[in-house]
Amino acid sequence: MSMTDPIADLLTRIRNALLARYGNVRIPASHIKLEIVRILKDEGYVNDFKVIELVPQGQIEVELKYGPEGRAAITGLERVSTPGRRVYRGKDKIPSVLNGLGVTIVSTSRGVKTGTTCRQEGIGGEVLCNVW
Repeated sequence: MSMTDPIADLLTRIRNALLARYGNVRIPASHIKLEIVRILKDEGYVNDFKVIELVPQGQIEVELKYGPEGRAAITGLERVSTPGRRVYRGKDKIPSVLNGLGVTIVSTSRGVKTGTTCRQEGIGGEVLCNVW
């Protein structure tokens, strides 16, 4: 199976694992996926992650986070920019998710950052996805 959109695959795997109430999920590793998962951890959407070195491609194991009543920390994942329709935003046009309750993940010339960080640093980029 050829993969045309690895970021959409990452979001779908996390979404499906949460719906199935899995404790963790494995995703084929890549640099950009690792950065997205790191942001999810920093923002408190997942407990932890680790990289499993395999040949030919490593994997990222993501430990999913649930609240006290078993509710998932992530209620929504949305892909914004796709390979067929790239979405770029300047520093003044980076969207806010649910009035700041969610996080926008942006790929910039200085790496993958949250929308909040982009606004603070005054940089724009490709809007990869929204998480809330």
